[in-house]
Amino acid sequence: MGIKRNSKGELAEVNPLRTRKGSVYIRGINEKFKISRSKFSSFLDCKRCFYLDRVKGLKEPGMPSWSLNVAVDELLKKEFDLLRSQKKPHPIFKKHNLNFIPFQHEKMDHWRNSLTGGISYLDKDTNIEIHGGVDDIWYDLDKEELVVVDYKAQSSNTKVETEMYLDSVYHQNYKIQMDIYVHILRKMGFKVSDTSYFYVCNAEKSFDNFEGKLNFTITLVPYVTDTSWVQEKINDMKKTLELESVPQINKSCEKCMYLEAGKDLIS
Repeated sequence: MGIKRNSKGELAEVNPLRTRKGSVYIRGINEKFKISRSKFSSFLDCKRCFYLDRVKGLKEPGMPSWSLNVAVDELLKKEFDLLRSQKKPHPIFKKHNLNFIPFQHEKMDHWRNSLTGGISYLDKDTNIEIHGGVDDIWYDLDKEELVVVDYKAQSSNTKVETEMYLDSVYHQNYKIQMDIYVHILRKMGFKVSDTSYFYVCNAEKSFDNFEGKLNFTITLVPYVTDTSWVQEKINDMKKTLELESVPQINKSCEKCMYLEAGKDLIS
């Protein structure tokens, strides 16, 4: 969120409405409509904001990506890809007595690209295509099933505790994210483990100096997924898209209350 500038650094006019074909839902015609995993999560947070975005075409202000997080993700993918090509386990598998190897598939790069690819399936009841980019997938050699993995980079003075990590109010969406990924892969026809993993990289701040590098502590956090709620929410999302009027204000939503306060102050 901020001031928009063009490639020359000049101020540019902001268009707050979506213009790309297929990004705005047209009620009543039941055409296939794509919903990303992140937009699905947005729907779960606030139906009003979701409706304004997907039906009315009101874009949320853009946010820059966290460059350090992106760098960690890219380096981890390279690290696991090397072992993937060799069909060898990662040292962390041995540390946790997991008979895993990185899953090898011709579409892996496509599945990991959230912008132009991702894992996906078409829900025939609603004609909604759910898609999202996974960080990685491992393969359980004993159970012969896929294991969904998400990389998390952070820097906290608090030690990452396996049992407590997902209890944080700020990490509840992590669990929703995993539930959706597992649901999609199962709908794609894969046998997928109930247990997924967060590969948490915590940059330590306790060192006396920087010396041009960050030191990370790695913690593998298991999560037993629950996909039982997903289909019901997809159906609910379809009903919301078909509403003739904007859903009521969600008083727990900061964006809703910000927009409403702005209207009151201007009027």
